[in-house]
Amino acid sequence: MESHELLRAIYKDTSPKVISQETGLSLSMVYKWAQAKGEGQSGINNPLDRIAELIQITDDQRLVQWICAQFGGFYVKSPKRCPKQDEGLMSSTSRMVQETADLLSIVSCAAYDNHIDSPEAARIRKRWETLKTVVESFVHACEEGNFQAIRQEANRDRGRDEF
Repeated sequence: MESHELLRAIYKDTSPKVISQETGLSLSMVYKWAQAKGEGQSGINNPLDRIAELIQITDDQRLVQWICAQFGGFYVKSPKRCPKQDEGLMSSTSRMVQETADLLSIVSCAAYDNHIDSPEAARIRKRWETLKTVVESFVHACEEGNFQAIRQEANRDRGRDEF
């Protein structure tokens, strides 16, 4: 979905007039945000386009994380691609379990003295962010059925057992 299409859908629930009044921007500008740009269209870069551009320019995911945190959520980066085609279900599962164990180890060490300081909290956060991405990769691979290698190996083994 394009940003202007999303804004057009939002305008069905929240009036552009209200947005205009609350932001102090002209009503025509708010309406132009929901119009396509180019090809004779009068749309302009809307705030969503500008945020996306800023993230692209800086290549800094903290911007996305900050926005999510402002509304009580968190950002989990989706994998660029599923686990390697030659990585089977078991090795993907093992990697996910190992990442979980690493996080628990860091938490246990940090909590050993009954106090977690800022550097320890930062290490916990960093490992948690990594774990969320690894688990998302695993779930995505499950949804896509991207564990071809293990299926092929299982089929080969089944073929040997029959003879």
